[in-house]
Amino acid sequence: MAEELQKVADYIAASVMITQKEVLSASEAASYMNVSLSYLYKLTAERKIPHSKPMGKMVYFNRLELENWLQSNRVVTDAELEQQAIKLSKKGGKK
Repeated sequence: MAEELQKVADYIAASVMITQKEVLSASEAASYMNVSLSYLYKLTAERKIPHSKPMGKMVYFNRLELENWLQSNRVVTDAELEQQAIKLSKKGGKK
């Protein structure tokens, strides 16, 4: 039981540490984003995610850039679409 509690405590400590760091390694970024390391490398190879390679091979990520990237392409809710439709109908279809 004590070993399980230690594992949980270590996981929580590592998670908190990652959220405090400005620059993340690839493994930290994958953990932060809850994706596999291979998927993260695929995103970097396809230049779909912001990253840095200051030494040419090692990949690093700015945590705030990752947060912004994760929140991009937001899907509008049905309620928001309905509000937009109401606004447009009041304006006679003009913006």
